[in-house]
Amino acid sequence: MVRNKRANKAVDKRKYIVYAALDNFQLAKAKSALTLLIYRRGEKAGQLLIGRGSLYWRGGDRKSEKRIAWGRFAETMDELAYGEARTRQG
Repeated sequence: MVRNKRANKAVDKRKYIVYAALDNFQLAKAKSALTLLIYRRGEKAGQLLIGRGSLYWRGGDRKSEKRIAWGRFAETMDELAYGEARTRQG
């Protein structure tokens, strides 16, 4: 059997591995969240918990988590992606 050496190199160079767990299939219901466990080169980089009202980040082996509201998350991502915060309308 012939193996693709190029494909094997790509697997070996991955820096991050992300595992996902869905607590409740319908995110519209209370007590539902998507949990992403993020590992970098075999060590836990952090955990991202995504829910209806906000998301939570817990870095590495920290005990506490940081709550980020969806509005703030959107503004932060706009600033990172486009260099400026989106102005609120309405």
